[in-house]
Amino acid sequence: MPPRPHRPDTLAWQVFRGSDAIRDGLLTEHQLRSSAWVRLRHDVYADARLDRDHALACRAALLRLPPGVAVGGPSAAYLHGVEHAATFTDDVHVLVPRPLRIGPQRGLRVHANAITPPLDVRPREQAAAPAQTGRPRGPGDPPSAGLSPAAGLSPAAGRPPGAGRPPGVGLSPRPTRQRPVAVRPGSTTAARLVSTTAAGHGSTAAAGHSSTAAARPGSTAAARPGSTAAARPGTTAAARPGTTAAARPGTTAAARPGDRRGAGDLLGPAWDPGGPIPRSDPGRAAWETAVWLDPIRAVTIVDALLGLGLTNRDTLVDVAARNGNLPGGRRALWLFELADGGAQSPPESQLRVRLVLGGLPRPVVQHPVQLPNGVVLHPDLAWPEYRVAVEYDGQWHADADQLHRDRRRLNLLVGTGWLVLHVTSRRLHAEFPAVLREVRGALTDRGWRR
Repeated sequence: MPPRPHRPDTLAWQVFRGSDAIRDGLLTEHQLRSSAWVRLRHDVYADARLDRDHALACRAALLRLPPGVAVGGPSAAYLHGVEHAATFTDDVHVLVPRPLRIGPQRGLRVHANAITPPLDVRPREQAAAPAQTGRPRGPGDPPSAGLSPAAGLSPAAGRPPGAGRPPGVGLSPRPTRQRPVAVRPGSTTAARLVSTTAAGHGSTAAAGHSSTAAARPGSTAAARPGSTAAARPGTTAAARPGTTAAARPGTTAAARPGDRRGAGDLLGPAWDPGGPIPRSDPGRAAWETAVWLDPIRAVTIVDALLGLGLTNRDTLVDVAARNGNLPGGRRALWLFELADGGAQSPPESQLRVRLVLGGLPRPVVQHPVQLPNGVVLHPDLAWPEYRVAVEYDGQWHADADQLHRDRRRLNLLVGTGWLVLHVTSRRLHAEFPAVLREVRGALTDRGWRR
């Protein structure tokens, strides 16, 4: 018979190692096979009530990886609030410091962590807050240090109020069994994980140049000259010059036997499964996405990062300039130039980029057109000089009332001398060559010449 569901409070709404739960006497092997749990990876399980989203996939992946690894690229973009950047079944992209060697794993894309950390040129108080993505944080989830709410797990509807890991309760040990990895002399690998240092309640932690962090009462923070380090109570953390290191309860960044370098030369503490997911910041995530993914998909994600206010063009220019000599640097710069935060949806981004790659002049996104009666319309894509516009008809056009309002609006636009073409989802994906010919013909008839 199938095992009866048994869900200890400690494991409710959590992702955990099955071997830890068995060792701590919380579950038996037989109980792990019940409908209360879902197996995500080898020896990694989760509460079956949790949403199957990419955040869950990221947590499962990190549980099987050593300290110092962070989520990057489209996976980081998803965690920052770009929901179309990745799905539950997509591979998790991770950044691995050079000293580490991680073998191939199903559902995991491993990237050597070697790019220069980007700087957000905006003052912190002016940076737009990431959009909420419907992933509520439970009382047991610690607040994130400059990380988006997307860092938390997104429980399914019906999660009881107050569910989550109670403070101070959880699986013992695996997160505290530090796997120290020494960094080569002169390496700044520990500082390369931008916006990925997880901090506890009331603390701050930021990676990058000349960063600072405050130490909690009762903590010990030993740092080299010119650096600062923050630690939780009962922890010890040392930082390299210009870097910040944060440790979690019960963890100590210790060197290997015979290694005389301090803890600041190591990759940092193990990730706490109940804490924020370490990730690239939005500017760096945009660069990684542009380098790793195909151009069209990459631009849709960068468009969204810009549109949500998670990054801006100044940041992207800075990232591209400081990483232009790395593999993929020119490609990233090219894609950043194609990106536009005004796009209203991923299909609109795809349509715009495919038209440009097809040899057409770059259209203006959501160009304002004022009608004689004072009404201002914003066609999806426009070439104002030629008075040609393209409208993408997405799935929402299946709503009869919305379709009626949309057609009435566009008829007003046509009445002022604009030529408006319509592109459906089916045509975008199955008949794009014909779409390209039609738009090219419309522009040519209005006076455009290559």
